[in-house]
Amino acid sequence: MKTRLTTRFDLRYPIVSAPMAGAAGGALATAVTHAGGFGFIGGGYSDPDWIAAEFANAGNAAVGCGFITWKLAEGPGGGVPLVASVLKRKPRALFFSFGDFAPFMPLAKDAGVPVMAQVQTVAQARQAADMGADVIVAQGGEAGGHGATRGTMSLVPEVVDAVGARAIILAAGGIADGRGLAAALMLGADGVLIGSRLWASAEALVPQGFHAAAVTASGDDTARTSLPDIARGLDWPAPYTIRTLRSDWVKRFEEVEGGPATPDARSAYAAAMAAGDAANAAAIVGEAVGLIRDIRPAGQIVEEIGQTAQGLLTAAAKGNE
Repeated sequence: MKTRLTTRFDLRYPIVSAPMAGAAGGALATAVTHAGGFGFIGGGYSDPDWIAAEFANAGNAAVGCGFITWKLAEGPGGGVPLVASVLKRKPRALFFSFGDFAPFMPLAKDAGVPVMAQVQTVAQARQAADMGADVIVAQGGEAGGHGATRGTMSLVPEVVDAVGARAIILAAGGIADGRGLAAALMLGADGVLIGSRLWASAEALVPQGFHAAAVTASGDDTARTSLPDIARGLDWPAPYTIRTLRSDWVKRFEEVEGGPATPDARSAYAAAMAAGDAANAAAIVGEAVGLIRDIRPAGQIVEEIGQTAQGLLTAAAKGNE
């Protein structure tokens, strides 16, 4: 499966694991890399001790590190010292989402480290290309976690047409099997970013209770909301909301004015999240949850997705001969 992505990063499969905050640690990133994909540690909300520990867990594997960019910029020194410290670990790439990553580009360029930038609109894709992003991830609203409203199926080819000559393009949002990878390549993408399916892997830092809820859920059971951010005291900027399972907790607080903003509600939510209590918290997963029916090692998941897509594309090519 040769694409610009596999050629640039010497991958077996054009599959990148999403740098999911709190879930994508060193073990998951390493497993994806060893299977022939590109693994990322989810630097998320910029906890330097957590990031250091997960790089240690990754050992000598070639992995990248991702950041929630607006939160990174709120940190000491505008986030520059943290990025500089991560670059000293020689990551395979840096990944920026949800904010202006221009202040960090010179650091990455000086270190010779590629930059992946996740976008939710064509305008953002053009901005990312202008700033010199090596890889642009077109994320549809089907994705788990934070995102916006565009659908993957139409956003990806628009981004390919707009900036595909200047950057490698990945599709993200709702992709969880080989059919999704094959479809993304047919849309003109060079590969895919996979979150939810790898969130539901043995190596992901996800409590068992959330995994148990996910394997019985449908994509119909998810919702975009701001309730988990209110409960965590996170001031996420517009237009980003978070996609989660629509648990009993979500349904309950949809009817509460102001949401779970009280100290008691926030404390209860934190405890439920730590315990993996899927009824009283919100499992952060996307519409692709309906394609997930088991929890397996990430390497097996990557291999199955890659092999299935390769088979589908080969069969389609033979059918057109």
